[in-house]
Amino acid sequence: MNLTDLLSNHQDLSKQQKMDEPVDSLLDKTASQLVGKPINRIDGHLKVAGKAPYTADYILPNMAYGVMVGATIGKGKVKQVHDDTALAIEGVIAVLHDELFLRNPQQGTVKRAPAQTASEVFYHGQPIALVVGETLEAAQQGAAALQIDYDNDEAHGHFDFEQEKPHSQYINWVTDKNQYMGKPEKTLPKADVSVDVTYTTPSQSNMAMEPHVSLAQWQDGRLVLHTANQMIGASHVQLVKALKIKDDEARMLSPYVGGGFGAKLGISSESVMAALAAKQLDRPVLVVMTRAQVMESTVRRSNTEQRIGLGADADGTLHTVIHNSYVSSLPSELFFEPCAVSTHFLYQGENREVKYRMVRMNQVLSGSMRAPGEAAGQLALECAMDELAHKLDMCPVKLRIHNEPKENPSTNVPFTARKLVECMQHGAKAFGWDNRPAVASRMEGDWMIGYGMAAASRSDQVMASEARVSLNLAGTDTGVQAIVETDMTDIGTGTYTILAQIAADLLGLPIDCVEVKLGDSDMPTAAGSGGSSGASSSGSAVYLACQALREEIAKLADIPNDILQLANGCVYPQGEHEASLAEKLSEKIADTVTETVSDLSATISTAVSELAERVGLTDGNTQNDGKQDDQATAAPSSTTLKHLLSEHAPHGLSAQGSIKPGKNANTHHRAGYGAHFTEVGVHRVTGEVRVRRMLGVFAAGRILNEKTARSQCIGGMTFGVGAALMEQMVHDTRNGRLCNHDFAEYHVPTNADIPDLEVVFLPERDEYANPLHAKGIGELALSGAGAAINNAVFNATGIRVREYPITADKLLAQLPLL
Repeated sequence: MNLTDLLSNHQDLSKQQKMDEPVDSLLDKTASQLVGKPINRIDGHLKVAGKAPYTADYILPNMAYGVMVGATIGKGKVKQVHDDTALAIEGVIAVLHDELFLRNPQQGTVKRAPAQTASEVFYHGQPIALVVGETLEAAQQGAAALQIDYDNDEAHGHFDFEQEKPHSQYINWVTDKNQYMGKPEKTLPKADVSVDVTYTTPSQSNMAMEPHVSLAQWQDGRLVLHTANQMIGASHVQLVKALKIKDDEARMLSPYVGGGFGAKLGISSESVMAALAAKQLDRPVLVVMTRAQVMESTVRRSNTEQRIGLGADADGTLHTVIHNSYVSSLPSELFFEPCAVSTHFLYQGENREVKYRMVRMNQVLSGSMRAPGEAAGQLALECAMDELAHKLDMCPVKLRIHNEPKENPSTNVPFTARKLVECMQHGAKAFGWDNRPAVASRMEGDWMIGYGMAAASRSDQVMASEARVSLNLAGTDTGVQAIVETDMTDIGTGTYTILAQIAADLLGLPIDCVEVKLGDSDMPTAAGSGGSSGASSSGSAVYLACQALREEIAKLADIPNDILQLANGCVYPQGEHEASLAEKLSEKIADTVTETVSDLSATISTAVSELAERVGLTDGNTQNDGKQDDQATAAPSSTTLKHLLSEHAPHGLSAQGSIKPGKNANTHHRAGYGAHFTEVGVHRVTGEVRVRRMLGVFAAGRILNEKTARSQCIGGMTFGVGAALMEQMVHDTRNGRLCNHDFAEYHVPTNADIPDLEVVFLPERDEYANPLHAKGIGELALSGAGAAINNAVFNATGIRVREYPITADKLLAQLPLL
């Protein structure tokens, strides 16, 4: 390829990969090996200095402030909004009540607008109006003064879960599927040992630190929306469809997001409200939800009622697994909490049943909350397994290992990398599981001590994702800078750092020579932060873009791609080149031609010599033996990226990477696995439960950054403490009003509730997952954590609590007398 050809391809470098087969990873061959190391967040200094711009930090010229007003009835219609009651407040400049307002948020990845209405009320707190003021205080006063008349229809509302259960309907949608194998209802009662129990979990709130917020501004007919959003790609589609505008008429910006846990996967009410107000007033409008509004009008984890039936032979061999669930959500919504999503594959058993029933409620929308399905489902399944172990008088760890399936028992497809057994074995040894006390047997003063464990699993997926990586001349130590661009978001998980590590490794640059730009809908569309797929999916797109750049660099440097090595800005060959089939064929053809030419040359030379002798021109001696001189091929010399760019691409190189799911998702089952071990103390007088120590052991493919991954696990395990012991949304069964809509009444764990948490990662690579060989970790660490605490409470007290959270009132009546 000549220089003209090379330069003509610079603007069209790309690499696409569909996961149809296992793949190798270049990360095993890079010189720096930055990926995996516990590198500090590259954006950390901005956050601790307060310089990282979150949405509510922006102050634009002539900016106005909007305050949402929610419905004060649980069901009915809006008869009239009395604008004058708010406009009478000094500083209030507008009251909006528009049918384009969102009834509720949209779920993640969905590419259509959420339900929209401002005239019909489906739940208490539903956004109805927006009051806009010159100042926040004026808007707040105006919102408080706004009067709205309703046609109250709460008499026909659905507010009591127990009363509505008889009217529930079976569901079988995309979140998970109903399943029936064998004859579970017949084999369960005939089992040597069985459990058939019901666990309930309450609604929970995502409770991200940053509330939902949007700042809207129209510039030259185009909406620019600064917002807090986890998935820019799908949310941009939702936004333009909700506003009924064209795709290129809106730009979403979310460079920093202060947490989401699933609540910010799709657009929420404040985004459309801010956009409409900004257009009407022709000035920027900022709308920040209050904590109460976040809890009342965004999403919740559905409450559940789960029946778990387990049937086993006397030796503990499972043959029956039943996991049937009641869940709830608003009318017409499709998402449901997939409680049994991991039950399908965790343990063996030829007789299986999974069923879901939906209870329609006039309550805030049910949606994704960290580890949807596994978080609630394993609170039930893993405690039922503990109950079965107790009935069998068998170690809970040994019971689980005994029922380790050889392949997915629900689909009969093989697993990819699965180290569940190793996680349990390693955790048991490290925790001191052999010292587990008999039930209700260990006391330390007034504290009853117990150990508990649970398995953890979280299905893994790669999602379609794109990224652009550019190499430019710059004033860095290497003279080169790499720029990573994708609309992927960082919700506190470390995306900036992880993507920089990947690019730095593959391009042979120090990490401070890499700039990462995120959260802009004008950039290539990534998976977004959700489903524990964001890092591996967007990271794979960056990987592929860098791979395309490496191939171009190899051409420019005249180095075979398979021995190209990049380190600290230098380019050089390393190792033995393994010729491709094309190269081998080309070399064979060249050798044949050379040999033929050589033979022909020798024949001609001999003939000429003989002829010369006959005519007396020579004495029979010749200076040429008819052989070609050997031409030693010089090995390619080392160079630098700076030199290559200066000589061949002074304006830089840019490449696009694209990853998509493929056949692997159907031919193999892929998940991350782990094991939780917990020690608790239960006060025998007050019933207080204290978590004394926790250990989590996880195997989730290649760990991309040990420090940020550990932080994710600590956060997930902390989430598990909240789910087990305190988190619970309480709705009034008369009108659906949320009774505990703030941090004062909705309890989440604080520092005093959490002991030192120990996290261990087992080395693993999953070549079926993606080019990084990585799997998700953030939601895996939550899955099963609460169940381990519940099992420890049982071990400490002999009391089995099947209604979460485990509060003192559920223990007091059964605690042993003093």
